[in-house]
This record gives sequence, C-alpha cells and structure tokens, in this order.
Amino acid sequence: MKDVYILAIETSCDETSMAIVKNGCVVESFTVLSQMDTHALYGGVVPEIASRMHTENITLVLEETFNKSSISIEQIDAIAVTYAPGLLGSLLVGVEFAKTLSFVYKKPLLAVNHTIGHIYANAIDHPLQFPLLALVVSGGHTDLIFMREDYHFKVLGSTLDDAIGECFDKVARVLGLTYPGGPNVDKLAEKGQPTYALPKPVNDDSYHFSFSGLKSHIINLVHNEKQRGNEVRKEDLAKSFQVTVIDELIRKVELALKRNNVKEFIVAGGVSANRHLRAEMKKLADAYQVKFSIPEIKYCTDNAAMIGAAAYPLFLKGEFADFSLNAKSHISIDEKENNEN
Repeated sequence: MKDVYILAIETSCDETSMAIVKNGCVVESFTVLSQMDTHALYGGVVPEIASRMHTENITLVLEETFNKSSISIEQIDAIAVTYAPGLLGSLLVGVEFAKTLSFVYKKPLLAVNHTIGHIYANAIDHPLQFPLLALVVSGGHTDLIFMREDYHFKVLGSTLDDAIGECFDKVARVLGLTYPGGPNVDKLAEKGQPTYALPKPVNDDSYHFSFSGLKSHIINLVHNEKQRGNEVRKEDLAKSFQVTVIDELIRKVELALKRNNVKEFIVAGGVSANRHLRAEMKKLADAYQVKFSIPEIKYCTDNAAMIGAAAYPLFLKGEFADFSLNAKSHISIDEKENNEN
C-alpha cells in the first residue's frame, strides 16, 4: 500500500502548529509556534490576540514545516485541520488556511475533532489496541471514553463543571503562580506534602467528575487564612490539591477498568504532561495488566502531529470535508464521528 502523507494544521487555542504525518503514526516534520510568552503578560489566553497571532504566523509555520522535511507539498495526499472545539477565532484561521491549501493544490480536506486528536496522539509510533479506555484531561475536557474500534467513541463520563486543566489554572492563580498554571502547580507540588485535608469531588460510583467545589474550597481556604494572618503553605496546598484531583481520576478509571474489558488504557490531553498523573496512571494500568500509553511530552499539549494521526483513519474511510467546512467552538466527541451510543 502506498504511504499516505497528511499535512495537519492545529490552531485551536494559542499554538500555531503544523506537521507532516506518514500513515497516521510517523511524524516526518513537526512545528509548534507558541504564544505563551505573550499571553503570560495577561495571566491567560486572550482570544483576540491569539487569532491575530495565528494569522501573522501561519505561513511562517507552513514554510518551516516543509523546510524540515524532504516531502514537498505536491507529495501531500490530504490536508487535515482542527475544526472544533476551541477558540472560534483561532479555529477559523486554521480552517480557512486549510481550505485555501486544499483548493490551490487540489488536495482532499479532512476535518478533525481536537479532542479526538489528543486521543490519537497515542497512535504516534505505535498502533492503538482495541478495545481501549481513554482518559482525556485538558484545559477544556475531563472525559472517560471507551473505544471498541477506530473512531468508535462511547463517552462513559465527563466533568459536570470545570475541566481539570481549568481547575489547575485557577488554583495556580490563587497560589500566585504565573501562567501557564498547570505545569507550575506540578513543580510546586514536588516540594510539598499533602497536609491539607480537602474535600473529595463526586465521591460516588458514576464515571462523572466535578472540580468546581474543590476549587472553591481552596479559594476560600486561602482567603480565610490570609484574613486570620496565617501563612499559607503553598507547596503543601499544591501537593494536597494535586493528590486529591489525581486520586479522583484514579478512582473513576479503576471503576471503568473493572467494568469494561480493555486491552489498552491511554491518557491524553495537556494535563497528561503532569508527572504525578503519569506515574500513578502507569501503576494503575500495571495493576490491571493492561497496556498503558501516554504521549511524549511534546505531543501532550496542543500540536498538529496528533491531528495528522487522527486524520489518517478518516482518510482511509474516505470521509473528506468540503469547502463549506466551518469552525465550531463547542462539539461533543461523537457529534460528527459516531452516531452510536
């Protein structure tokens, strides 16, 4: 079978990224231009600035991606792009650019769900083994998903309020840490002990998650301690928070592993870069004797390589988009890709 080369484009938030991916698993070329330093000045991503910077940088990222590769654009078999979910203005830059490339170079267009991209980051360098269980943890998602086969998604549970990445960022702000909050909480927690007693979120037998109550508890705790003139032991509070949220993830995943027969357990999304999370999930998978996969750190956060990996099954099935494709800020993981329950 002829090798399939996909040029993938990712602009869902504040990274302008492109990649050339062969056969859905080999990254031939990979570029990420981050806007982190700019948004750090404002304490978080400013959507209007993000979309403007995508517009300014996207042709530069395209040139760099091809400069790193021996593949020419004429050899590309399809153009893949993140069309949802994400910041609407940012997504639109990528979608319109992809449609332009598709039209000019007469290449088929593939529309990829960003969340599915995170899952398929685990397909880079090795094939996924089905059935599998996927935990997606990011700034916008906390989802537990069962996959019987390629592009079959059954959402077992999701967050009822804040996503775990959003909670990390808000706790970071309360602790006086700079953006991006999640990695800085992780670093601070390494120096602390879990000495603060924090409430357990959604302590039941469902697959759902909730983090807003824990976030509010920490905000109130810090406020009350300051009002009393007491010192907040930031390292210990960061450690206590991190242990509490990851213990809850472990408990829900363990419920799913007990109730579903799976060959592989994968973790995906930006929060999968968290060191404590990676270590604890590996222990859990080993205990249940299932294969464990987690992306390399460079493929955990938003990147185009994962979009190219997720686009490959669509290419094989001939599920191409047309030029009416538009960006969507919100979409469920199975709205377009799967009508089964």
